Amino acid sequence: MSKVYPSNLTQEQFELISGLIPPRKPGGRKRSVDIYSVLNAIFYVLCEGCRWRSLPGDFPNWQTVYTYFRNWRKDGTWVKIHDHLREWVRVDHHRDASPSEA
Repeated sequence: MSKVYPSNLTQEQFELISGLIPPRKPGGRKRSVDIYSVLNAIFYVLCEGCRWRSLPGDFPNWQTVYTYFRNWRKDGTWVKIHDHLREWVRVDHHRDASPSEA
């Protein structure tokens, strides 16, 4: 990916969530795309509100990006990322990692 978009993750942001991205399946093919680029493409679609097919050409193929998005939605990866980031923000603000019941 050559162009920088406002929706791109910084390297620090990527490192916060990269451990939550599922590894490739055992016996499966080696990944042919960079996961950092896939995540940036997903955030581009979500932030810009464009169609998957309208992804700029410097991102990976839209079908590949959408497949990762869909698989991570089905297997709960997005929920794990959300929960991890919520806990990280709460701790950063000197609060308990888990919200208390009101």
